[in-house]
Amino acid sequence: MSVFLIVGLGNPGREYEHTRHNVGFDVVDILAQKMGIRIQRLRGRALVGEGMYRGRRLVLARPQTFMNLSGESVVRLCAWYKPAAQDMAVVYDDADLPPGSVRVRAGGSAGTHNGMRSIISCLGRQDFPRVRVGIGAPPPQWEMADWVLSHYPDEAARKVAFDGYMTAADALLTLVEEGVEAAMRTFNRKPPKADANGPQAAAREDT
Repeated sequence: MSVFLIVGLGNPGREYEHTRHNVGFDVVDILAQKMGIRIQRLRGRALVGEGMYRGRRLVLARPQTFMNLSGESVVRLCAWYKPAAQDMAVVYDDADLPPGSVRVRAGGSAGTHNGMRSIISCLGRQDFPRVRVGIGAPPPQWEMADWVLSHYPDEAARKVAFDGYMTAADALLTLVEEGVEAAMRTFNRKPPKADANGPQAAAREDT
């Protein structure tokens, strides 16, 4: 039976829960709730849970190595579960996308994301799908490191983020069932440009 591995990136520890950098953990947790999967087994330096979806064995994983060493966990998970290249997807935050927006890609470079850099370096390849969830760029007075490790400031910001997480979870299930091209067609839509000077107008389209 074929295996599909979904890896959500984040940092372990209560102080990092629900921060912008822990998007991957939160999306994987949403998938686990949707599918009744318990993520509690420690394997490959990650917390993992397993279930079935559309006749496929689905593995949800949250690396426990801290973000910058994510690849050390992912390479172990791949050695254990042996998914095909297109049967592993990584979900993570992206400061280059507007808050709550979602983009699916079939492969490519890590960009500025240290967790993805670690994964690509450890695997020695970049031909696997990924789902990026926008967290927006930091305000001018913020350092990037402080921004990604910060919490959402109010209920409105949390709602925008949560809507993006739900969309990312749906994108991942489409990816598992129908493949990356179908997920890209469905979810890589341009956001509405309500304000030509607003953050959405600056969204980078790189589907």
